[in-house]
Amino acid sequence: MKHSEIRQHIINTASDLFYANGYNNTGINEIIAKAGIAKATLYNHFRTKDDICIAYLKHKHSNFILALRSYIEEKPKGRLQLLGIFDFLKEFYREPSFNGCWCIRTIAEIPGDNVEIRNEIQNQKKELVFFLKEVVNDNIKNLSNAEAEKITNGLYLLYEGAVGESHLHQSDWPIYSARDVGAQLIP
Repeated sequence: MKHSEIRQHIINTASDLFYANGYNNTGINEIIAKAGIAKATLYNHFRTKDDICIAYLKHKHSNFILALRSYIEEKPKGRLQLLGIFDFLKEFYREPSFNGCWCIRTIAEIPGDNVEIRNEIQNQKKELVFFLKEVVNDNIKNLSNAEAEKITNGLYLLYEGAVGESHLHQSDWPIYSARDVGAQLIP
């Protein structure tokens, strides 16, 4: 395998393990064994477990944003695109591997002084808000910046709450409720 393929294989393996078992419950030796690589190979690509975590977070986020963007763009303009984030979440929730938000799971496990991982997670959440604001502005005309931010922030908070609560309750009712409340934010 090429250097980049081995790196991606390690990221894919670590991603599956971190998302299923948690960051703290996944050891380096488990990643090595599951990936079928030598310890030296892992350390040739990543200096620390935190470096693997950053790669995991970026991997999950880039796949998420691409899938979400594609999903929403397939919806008809207007209300359906604006509420598409909740419809996307319904499908995500139905996946057998659904285990909530990878960012929230990770942030709950790291020490408060782990600035690098915290910054990565904050940047990913900011990117999601930025994307949602694009969707709001593309689908509701003549909004002031303050109005667009109010709707965007509301949809974002409803989405984040629905992810966490659907995982906690092992039920999709939080997603349906968040979508209903989100519809009320749209003029």
